[in-house]
Amino acid sequence: MVMVTLGFTQQSVLSSYNMQGTVEWNSTCRTWLETQFALQKYYLPICYGIEFIVGILGNTVVVFGYLFCLKNWNSSNIYLFNLSISDLAFLCTLPMLMRSYAHQNWIYGEVFCIINRYVLHANLYTSILFLTFISIDRYMLIKYPFREHLLQKKEFAVLISLAIWVLVTLELLPILPLINPITTEQGTACLDFASSGEPGYNLIYSMCLTLVGFFIPLSVMCFFYYKIAVFLKQRSRQLTATLPLEKPLLLVIMAVVIVSVLFTPYHILRNVRIASRLDSWKHNECTEIILKSLYTVTRPVAFLNSAINPVFYFLMGDHFREMLMSKLRHYFKSLTSFRK
Repeated sequence: MVMVTLGFTQQSVLSSYNMQGTVEWNSTCRTWLETQFALQKYYLPICYGIEFIVGILGNTVVVFGYLFCLKNWNSSNIYLFNLSISDLAFLCTLPMLMRSYAHQNWIYGEVFCIINRYVLHANLYTSILFLTFISIDRYMLIKYPFREHLLQKKEFAVLISLAIWVLVTLELLPILPLINPITTEQGTACLDFASSGEPGYNLIYSMCLTLVGFFIPLSVMCFFYYKIAVFLKQRSRQLTATLPLEKPLLLVIMAVVIVSVLFTPYHILRNVRIASRLDSWKHNECTEIILKSLYTVTRPVAFLNSAINPVFYFLMGDHFREMLMSKLRHYFKSLTSFRK
Protein backbone atom coordinates (compact mmCIF):
# COMPACT_ATOMS: atom_id res chain seq x y z
CA MET A 1 0.00 0.00 0.00
CA VAL A 2 2.29 2.76 -1.25
CA MET A 3 -0.21 5.52 -0.73
CA VAL A 4 -0.56 4.56 2.96
CA THR A 5 3.15 4.33 3.59
CA LEU A 6 4.24 7.56 2.05
CA GLY A 7 1.49 9.83 3.28
CA PHE A 8 2.70 12.88 1.41
CA THR A 9 -0.46 14.92 1.63
CA GLN A 10 -3.60 14.30 3.56
CA GLN A 11 -5.84 15.01 0.57
CA SER A 12 -3.89 12.77 -1.82
CA VAL A 13 -4.04 9.82 0.55
CA LEU A 14 -7.75 10.29 1.14
CA SER A 15 -8.38 10.47 -2.59
CA SER A 16 -6.36 7.33 -3.26
CA TYR A 17 -8.33 5.33 -0.75
CA ASN A 18 -11.65 6.66 -1.92
CA MET A 19 -10.84 5.68 -5.51
CA GLN A 20 -10.07 2.12 -4.43
CA GLY A 21 -13.51 1.66 -2.97
CA THR A 22 -12.36 -1.36 -0.92
CA VAL A 23 -13.23 0.21 2.40
CA GLU A 24 -16.20 2.11 3.58
CA TRP A 25 -14.54 5.27 4.80
CA ASN A 26 -16.57 6.04 7.89
CA SER A 27 -15.66 8.82 10.28
CA THR A 28 -13.44 6.56 12.39
CA CYS A 29 -11.26 5.50 9.47
CA ARG A 30 -11.00 9.05 8.21
CA THR A 31 -10.03 10.26 11.69
CA TRP A 32 -7.23 7.67 11.94
CA LEU A 33 -5.96 8.63 8.49
CA GLU A 34 -5.86 12.28 9.51
CA THR A 35 -4.13 11.26 12.75
CA GLN A 36 -1.45 9.37 10.82
CA PHE A 37 -0.88 12.39 8.60
CA ALA A 38 -0.57 14.68 11.66
CA LEU A 39 1.80 12.27 13.41
CA GLN A 40 4.20 12.27 10.46
CA LYS A 41 4.01 15.97 9.69
CA TYR A 42 3.95 17.41 13.22
CA TYR A 43 4.52 14.79 15.94
CA LEU A 44 7.73 13.27 14.53
CA PRO A 45 9.50 16.58 13.68
CA ILE A 46 8.60 18.14 17.05
CA CYS A 47 9.67 15.11 19.10
CA TYR A 48 12.88 14.65 17.14
CA GLY A 49 13.57 18.37 17.47
CA ILE A 50 13.28 18.27 21.26
CA GLU A 51 15.47 15.16 21.42
CA PHE A 52 18.03 16.82 19.17
CA ILE A 53 18.34 19.96 21.30
CA VAL A 54 18.38 18.22 24.68
CA GLY A 55 20.53 15.33 23.49
CA ILE A 56 23.15 17.43 21.73
CA LEU A 57 23.62 19.64 24.78
CA GLY A 58 23.81 16.78 27.24
CA ASN A 59 26.03 14.46 25.23
CA THR A 60 28.37 17.27 24.14
CA VAL A 61 28.92 18.24 27.77
CA VAL A 62 29.59 14.61 28.64
CA VAL A 63 32.09 14.09 25.80
CA PHE A 64 33.82 17.34 26.81
CA GLY A 65 33.99 16.09 30.38
CA TYR A 66 35.47 12.73 29.46
CA LEU A 67 38.06 14.14 27.07
CA PHE A 68 39.23 17.09 29.17
CA CYS A 69 38.32 16.31 32.78
CA LEU A 70 38.70 12.59 33.36
CA LYS A 71 42.31 11.47 33.70
CA ASN A 72 41.96 7.91 34.97
CA TRP A 73 39.55 5.89 32.86
CA ASN A 74 38.02 2.58 33.89
CA SER A 75 35.76 0.07 32.14
CA SER A 76 32.56 1.97 33.00
CA ASN A 77 33.96 5.18 31.52
CA ILE A 78 34.84 3.40 28.28
CA TYR A 79 31.32 1.97 27.88
CA LEU A 80 29.71 5.30 28.68
CA PHE A 81 31.99 7.21 26.32
CA ASN A 82 31.08 4.84 23.48
CA LEU A 83 27.43 5.28 24.42
CA SER A 84 27.76 9.06 24.09
CA ILE A 85 29.49 8.75 20.70
CA SER A 86 26.65 6.53 19.47
CA ASP A 87 24.09 9.03 20.73
CA LEU A 88 25.83 11.98 19.10
CA ALA A 89 26.07 10.18 15.76
CA PHE A 90 22.33 9.49 15.84
CA LEU A 91 21.41 12.98 16.98
CA CYS A 92 23.31 14.49 14.06
CA THR A 93 20.98 12.66 11.65
CA LEU A 94 17.81 14.06 13.22
CA PRO A 95 17.74 17.41 11.35
CA MET A 96 17.39 15.54 8.05
CA LEU A 97 14.53 13.46 9.44
CA MET A 98 12.85 16.53 10.91
CA ARG A 99 12.99 18.37 7.59
CA SER A 100 11.80 15.38 5.55
CA TYR A 101 8.81 14.66 7.80
CA ALA A 102 7.82 18.31 8.12
CA HIS A 103 7.89 18.84 4.33
CA GLN A 104 6.85 15.27 3.47
CA ASN A 105 9.76 14.99 1.03
CA TRP A 106 13.26 13.45 1.18
CA ILE A 107 15.81 15.55 -0.72
CA TYR A 108 19.14 14.07 0.45
CA GLY A 109 19.51 11.15 -1.94
CA GLU A 110 19.81 7.38 -1.60
CA VAL A 111 23.21 7.28 0.17
CA PHE A 112 22.15 9.56 2.99
CA CYS A 113 18.88 7.68 3.31
CA ILE A 114 20.79 4.43 3.92
CA ILE A 115 23.28 6.12 6.27
CA ASN A 116 20.48 7.79 8.20
CA ARG A 117 18.55 4.57 8.79
CA TYR A 118 21.71 2.61 9.58
CA VAL A 119 22.85 5.12 12.21
CA LEU A 120 19.35 5.20 13.69
CA HIS A 121 19.23 1.43 14.20
CA ALA A 122 22.90 1.21 15.18
CA ASN A 123 22.30 3.70 17.98
CA LEU A 124 19.32 1.71 19.19
CA TYR A 125 21.15 -1.60 19.50
CA THR A 126 24.56 -0.32 20.59
CA SER A 127 22.80 1.63 23.35
CA ILE A 128 21.12 -1.53 24.61
CA LEU A 129 24.39 -3.47 24.60
CA PHE A 130 26.45 -0.74 26.26
CA LEU A 131 23.80 -0.37 28.97
CA THR A 132 23.93 -4.14 29.42
CA PHE A 133 27.69 -4.12 29.96
CA ILE A 134 27.34 -1.17 32.32
CA SER A 135 25.02 -3.36 34.38
CA ILE A 136 27.57 -6.17 34.34
CA ASP A 137 30.30 -3.75 35.34
CA ARG A 138 28.21 -2.47 38.27
CA TYR A 139 27.84 -6.02 39.53
CA MET A 140 31.54 -6.71 39.14
CA LEU A 141 32.27 -3.50 41.05
CA ILE A 142 30.40 -4.58 44.14
CA LYS A 143 31.87 -8.09 43.96
CA TYR A 144 35.42 -6.95 43.15
CA PRO A 145 35.60 -3.37 44.51
CA PHE A 146 39.30 -3.02 43.70
CA ARG A 147 38.77 -3.85 40.02
CA GLU A 148 41.16 -6.77 39.90
CA HIS A 149 38.92 -8.97 37.73
CA LEU A 150 39.61 -9.37 34.00
CA LEU A 151 36.16 -8.00 33.09
CA GLN A 152 37.05 -4.75 34.86
CA LYS A 153 40.26 -4.10 32.93
CA LYS A 154 40.35 -1.14 30.57
CA GLU A 155 41.84 -3.20 27.76
CA PHE A 156 39.00 -5.71 28.02
CA ALA A 157 36.41 -2.91 27.95
CA VAL A 158 37.99 -1.50 24.77
CA LEU A 159 37.80 -4.91 23.09
CA ILE A 160 34.17 -5.36 24.20
CA SER A 161 33.28 -1.92 22.84
CA LEU A 162 34.84 -2.70 19.46
CA ALA A 163 33.06 -6.07 19.43
CA ILE A 164 29.72 -4.35 20.10
CA TRP A 165 30.17 -2.02 17.13
CA VAL A 166 31.13 -4.92 14.86
CA LEU A 167 28.29 -7.13 16.11
CA VAL A 168 25.63 -4.45 15.63
CA THR A 169 26.93 -3.69 12.15
CA LEU A 170 26.70 -7.37 11.22
CA GLU A 171 23.18 -7.52 12.68
CA LEU A 172 22.10 -4.59 10.52
CA LEU A 173 23.65 -5.68 7.20
CA PRO A 174 20.40 -7.40 6.06
CA ILE A 175 18.48 -4.17 6.59
CA LEU A 176 20.60 -2.04 4.25
CA PRO A 177 19.31 -3.41 0.89
CA LEU A 178 15.75 -2.73 2.07
CA ILE A 179 16.31 0.98 2.64
CA ASN A 180 15.88 3.03 -0.51
CA PRO A 181 14.06 6.30 -1.19
CA ILE A 182 10.67 5.79 -2.84
CA THR A 183 9.63 8.34 -5.45
CA THR A 184 6.06 8.99 -6.54
CA GLU A 185 4.18 11.88 -8.11
CA GLN A 186 3.84 13.48 -4.68
CA GLY A 187 7.57 13.42 -3.85
CA THR A 188 10.31 11.24 -2.37
CA ALA A 189 10.31 9.44 0.98
CA CYS A 190 13.04 7.63 2.91
CA LEU A 191 10.89 4.90 4.44
CA ASP A 192 11.46 3.37 7.84
CA PHE A 193 12.35 -0.31 7.95
CA ALA A 194 8.88 -1.51 8.98
CA SER A 195 7.26 0.17 5.98
CA SER A 196 9.69 -0.96 3.28
CA GLY A 197 10.78 -4.18 1.62
CA GLU A 198 9.01 -7.51 1.37
CA PRO A 199 6.95 -7.98 4.59
CA GLY A 200 7.42 -11.76 4.82
CA TYR A 201 11.23 -11.47 4.85
CA ASN A 202 11.15 -8.33 7.00
CA LEU A 203 9.02 -9.98 9.68
CA ILE A 204 11.40 -12.92 10.09
CA TYR A 205 14.41 -10.62 10.21
CA SER A 206 12.72 -8.16 12.58
CA MET A 207 11.75 -10.90 15.01
CA CYS A 208 15.32 -12.27 15.01
CA LEU A 209 16.68 -8.76 15.54
CA THR A 210 14.23 -8.23 18.39
CA LEU A 211 15.38 -11.45 20.05
CA VAL A 212 19.13 -10.99 19.59
CA GLY A 213 19.36 -7.21 19.82
CA PHE A 214 16.73 -6.49 22.46
CA PHE A 215 15.27 -9.40 24.40
CA ILE A 216 18.54 -11.20 25.22
CA PRO A 217 20.40 -8.04 26.41
CA LEU A 218 17.35 -7.04 28.46
CA SER A 219 17.31 -10.49 30.07
CA VAL A 220 21.00 -10.13 30.93
CA MET A 221 20.35 -6.74 32.55
CA CYS A 222 17.48 -8.18 34.58
CA PHE A 223 19.70 -11.07 35.68
CA PHE A 224 22.43 -8.77 37.00
CA TYR A 225 19.82 -6.52 38.62
CA TYR A 226 18.64 -9.60 40.48
CA LYS A 227 22.22 -10.55 41.40
CA ILE A 228 22.91 -7.07 42.76
CA ALA A 229 19.63 -7.01 44.72
CA VAL A 230 20.45 -10.40 46.29
CA PHE A 231 23.96 -9.25 47.13
CA LEU A 232 22.69 -6.06 48.79
CA LYS A 233 20.12 -8.01 50.77
CA GLN A 234 22.83 -10.29 52.10
CA ARG A 235 24.96 -7.31 53.12
CA SER A 236 22.09 -5.16 54.40
CA ARG A 237 23.17 -5.47 58.02
CA GLN A 238 26.59 -4.04 57.27
CA LEU A 239 26.01 -0.30 57.05
CA THR A 240 29.46 0.54 55.77
CA ALA A 241 29.07 -1.91 52.90
CA THR A 242 25.49 -1.03 52.01
CA LEU A 243 25.83 2.71 51.47
CA PRO A 244 28.37 2.66 48.63
CA LEU A 245 26.42 -0.13 46.93
CA GLU A 246 23.21 1.86 46.56
CA LYS A 247 24.55 3.69 43.50
CA PRO A 248 25.35 0.53 41.48
CA LEU A 249 21.85 -0.77 42.25
CA LEU A 250 20.27 2.53 41.18
CA LEU A 251 22.18 2.50 37.91
CA VAL A 252 21.14 -1.03 37.03
CA ILE A 253 17.50 -0.30 37.91
CA MET A 254 17.58 2.80 35.68
CA ALA A 255 19.11 0.83 32.83
CA VAL A 256 16.44 -1.87 33.06
CA VAL A 257 13.60 0.67 33.31
CA ILE A 258 14.87 2.76 30.39
CA VAL A 259 15.36 -0.22 28.09
CA SER A 260 12.05 -1.82 29.08
CA VAL A 261 9.81 1.26 28.97
CA LEU A 262 11.32 2.94 25.91
CA PHE A 263 12.18 -0.02 23.70
CA THR A 264 9.52 -2.67 24.37
CA PRO A 265 6.53 -0.86 22.75
CA TYR A 266 8.66 -0.01 19.73
CA HIS A 267 9.76 -3.59 19.10
CA ILE A 268 6.31 -5.04 19.62
CA LEU A 269 4.57 -2.58 17.32
CA ARG A 270 7.33 -2.75 14.73
CA ASN A 271 6.70 -6.47 14.33
CA VAL A 272 2.94 -5.94 14.35
CA ARG A 273 3.27 -3.18 11.76
CA ILE A 274 5.27 -5.47 9.44
CA ALA A 275 2.86 -8.34 9.99
CA SER A 276 -0.08 -6.08 9.11
CA ARG A 277 1.36 -5.74 5.60
CA LEU A 278 1.22 -9.48 4.95
CA ASP A 279 -1.40 -10.70 2.48
CA SER A 280 -2.29 -13.52 4.87
CA TRP A 281 -3.59 -11.04 7.41
CA LYS A 282 -7.35 -10.64 7.14
CA HIS A 283 -7.59 -6.92 7.76
CA ASN A 284 -8.68 -3.81 5.99
CA GLU A 285 -6.83 -0.61 5.16
CA CYS A 286 -8.31 1.14 8.20
CA THR A 287 -6.75 -1.43 10.55
CA GLU A 288 -3.40 -1.03 8.84
CA ILE A 289 -3.52 2.73 9.30
CA ILE A 290 -4.35 2.34 13.01
CA LEU A 291 -1.39 0.00 13.52
CA LYS A 292 0.92 2.31 11.58
CA SER A 293 -0.20 5.26 13.69
CA LEU A 294 0.48 3.39 16.93
CA TYR A 295 3.88 2.31 15.62
CA THR A 296 4.69 5.90 14.66
CA VAL A 297 4.01 7.04 18.22
CA THR A 298 6.58 4.59 19.63
CA ARG A 299 9.45 5.63 17.36
CA PRO A 300 10.48 8.92 19.05
CA VAL A 301 9.84 7.28 22.43
CA ALA A 302 12.36 4.54 21.65
CA PHE A 303 15.03 7.04 20.63
CA LEU A 304 14.40 9.24 23.65
CA ASN A 305 17.22 7.29 25.32
CA SER A 306 19.76 9.39 23.40
CA ALA A 307 18.53 12.48 25.23
CA ILE A 308 18.36 10.95 28.71
CA ASN A 309 21.48 8.76 28.62
CA PRO A 310 23.66 11.64 29.93
CA VAL A 311 21.93 11.13 33.29
CA PHE A 312 24.08 8.04 33.69
CA TYR A 313 27.27 10.04 33.42
CA PHE A 314 26.37 12.24 36.36
CA LEU A 315 25.36 9.27 38.51
CA MET A 316 28.58 7.36 37.94
CA GLY A 317 31.34 7.44 40.50
CA ASP A 318 34.97 8.42 40.00
CA HIS A 319 34.19 12.05 40.86
CA PHE A 320 33.25 12.68 37.24
CA ARG A 321 30.50 15.13 38.11
CA GLU A 322 32.73 17.09 40.47
CA MET A 323 35.56 17.28 37.96
CA LEU A 324 33.24 18.37 35.18
CA MET A 325 31.58 21.09 37.24
CA SER A 326 34.98 22.31 38.42
CA LYS A 327 36.21 22.48 34.84
CA LEU A 328 33.12 24.38 33.70
CA ARG A 329 33.40 26.85 36.58
CA HIS A 330 37.04 27.42 35.74
CA TYR A 331 36.16 27.93 32.07
CA PHE A 332 33.40 30.47 32.74
CA LYS A 333 35.58 32.25 35.29
CA SER A 334 38.37 32.57 32.76
CA LEU A 335 35.90 33.76 30.11
CA THR A 336 34.53 36.42 32.46
CA SER A 337 38.01 37.62 33.36
CA PHE A 338 39.00 37.81 29.69
CA ARG A 339 35.96 39.98 28.85
CA LYS A 340 36.84 42.38 31.69
